[in-house]
Amino acid sequence: MTTPKKLVVFDAYGTLFDVYSISRAAEDMFPHFGVALANLWRDKQIDYTRIVSLSDPNASEGSRYYEPFWSITKKALRYSADKLKLDLSDEQENALMQAYDRLEAFAENRQVLEALRAKGLQTAILSNANADMLERVCKHAQIHHLFDNIVSVERVRQFKTHPSTYALIEESFQVERSSILFVSSNDWDALGATWFGWETVWLNRSGQPSDRLGPRIAHMAKDLKSVLTLLD
Repeated sequence: MTTPKKLVVFDAYGTLFDVYSISRAAEDMFPHFGVALANLWRDKQIDYTRIVSLSDPNASEGSRYYEPFWSITKKALRYSADKLKLDLSDEQENALMQAYDRLEAFAENRQVLEALRAKGLQTAILSNANADMLERVCKHAQIHHLFDNIVSVERVRQFKTHPSTYALIEESFQVERSSILFVSSNDWDALGATWFGWETVWLNRSGQPSDRLGPRIAHMAKDLKSVLTLLD
């Protein structure tokens, strides 16, 4: 750590919640296509967020093309089913969207979050998801009470990596930028936070190669327990 930290901020999807765990529900509906659907769904979901922010990046009141993350997630699912030539019924769509509210939390979450709070550190989530999505998934995992604040980008009607999204944390907490540690499993998110000026951990669970764009992320970790080691 370059300076002592007071606040640890987590991305949600992929970092605290396994977005690919939904492949099991998808596989029950579409045998032999569960993993492909989960992967394509996630990729298209992120694609849509980028298109929204890039198409109106300087809007003072957010992107005119902004839609809640729930809506974008549903449209990404529909696209993915079409791409894979799957006949997605309304009932199946509703079931998969409801499953998104019950994504599996990574096993070490509670232990790490409790340890951070025992150290006297504040904790927060910063996510592309709209607030009610975050409330549902955090309550399902029974970890919502372990955060001082759960922040949605919907307040600025932009998606990460737009700088206004990271600024939301600094508006919500009275801490210096140097005392913030940001943790994300998404390399593009870790890079965006690094460019914004935060010290960042890329949670690289699957051993992906580092991006060639931008500066090297300050820290790389294989799981959330490594965050505790970094802070010691």
